[in-house]
Amino acid sequence: MIELSLAEIAEVVGGRLHGADGTERVTGSVEFDSRKVTPGGLFVAVPGERVDGHDFAGTAVAAGAVAVLAAREVDAPAVIVPPVPSGGERSYVLAGDRDGSGAAVLAALAALARHVVDRLSADGLAVVGVTGSSGKTSTKDLIARLLAPLGPTVAPPGSFNNELGHPWTALRADERTRHLVLELSARGVGHVAALCRTAPPRIGAVLNIGSAHLGEFGSREAIARAKGELVEALPSAEDGGVAVLNADDPLVAAMAARTSARVVRFGQSADADVRAEDVELDELGRPRFELVTPAGRTRVLLGLHGEHQVGNALAAVAVALELGASPDQVAEELAAARPASRWRMEVTERPDGVVVVNDAYNANPESVRAALKTLVAMARGRRSWAVLGPMAELGGRSAAEHDEIGRLAVRFNVSRLVVVGEQARPMHQGAHLEGSWGEESVLVPDVEAAVALLRAELRPGDVVLVKASRAAGLERVAQALLAGTEGAA
Repeated sequence: MIELSLAEIAEVVGGRLHGADGTERVTGSVEFDSRKVTPGGLFVAVPGERVDGHDFAGTAVAAGAVAVLAAREVDAPAVIVPPVPSGGERSYVLAGDRDGSGAAVLAALAALARHVVDRLSADGLAVVGVTGSSGKTSTKDLIARLLAPLGPTVAPPGSFNNELGHPWTALRADERTRHLVLELSARGVGHVAALCRTAPPRIGAVLNIGSAHLGEFGSREAIARAKGELVEALPSAEDGGVAVLNADDPLVAAMAARTSARVVRFGQSADADVRAEDVELDELGRPRFELVTPAGRTRVLLGLHGEHQVGNALAAVAVALELGASPDQVAEELAAARPASRWRMEVTERPDGVVVVNDAYNANPESVRAALKTLVAMARGRRSWAVLGPMAELGGRSAAEHDEIGRLAVRFNVSRLVVVGEQARPMHQGAHLEGSWGEESVLVPDVEAAVALLRAELRPGDVVLVKASRAAGLERVAQALLAGTEGAA
């Protein structure tokens, strides 16, 4: 973060000083985990479902924090923030925030982030926002990789994409930062708009509109309304705003009418400004394609696995070209790209030749279909195993979507389908109704049962995909299969 005095911070967030005279200066990072506080930092006391950050104020100061950003007085120097007014904006609700103190602290954190981003943007910081139903984290990681050679770049670790992770990431930027890449999530209408107010983007990329969170939004059209808030927040074309839109997704392409920014389209459609031609997958499921851009053509061998990564890469390329990269530069970086966030298409080959694809961070119908296509492409005559768990937040479409995935596994001729958990039973039933027989599809109750089955029946050379929504914890299946094989490639 840029260096600020406590008096300046109090003024920015509308708070008051407690146990400090205001001359103290924050020279380190802003943290909400007291274990990560460094000398000169600012500790943000966030109340949670199990612990309250206010209880760790003293620990944070002892670790070197200059002060605490808090909703009530603590036994440490602090900036005490005012409560959120009745009817005030609370785009997310923290679990355990019974008295509204969490909302107050998050509002103050957002105000502080906005202040810092505004100052840095005036000095040339380029803020890039990424949203969509799936692929946000992978695309954010690719954008950060492509921009890093052009100047210091800040991006969130993993999926820090909500009302806490978003401003926390923005506050990692300082006077040296040239690019701030942010991932924006939404659980309802207005969430993306609120995040954009915290850190106004100049470039915004919308990847796709799928079924993720369908149960909360009710329809894909409602999801599109929420995700499109990103392009509505962009500056006009005259002021440098750029909307990067997926030409292959009609709901995303239609967002061009919702923005005054200049529109750049990506995809495999003929009218895409940045597009991929002649896409094919190698023996490890890595895409090869001809990259076509207004600045020229080049061949790309993407270092990531899965055809679905082509769209993510094209979005990243479109952003990087806008910020000064060349086609040859991005092709070189894409070839060297590897998963930067855990449990997203992590491919590991054991010494016995078994290949484990750990894509267990999250799942929705679109991402599972893409992962199954990658599994089949990688197997190429070898036995393929799809270990799949429930897909969450699909509302009334849940049974039908699970059923369709089971049927798709049969159509793709996946050798063995292992369905984990009672919630995913319709997937197993769909496979049988589509024509699966015997033990091609099996329903197991939990992770332990899945691991036992795989350990008993895997053969050298088999390819295993592991995927489910985050709550299912199926990464433990992949970890069990890889235990003791740390030296594998």
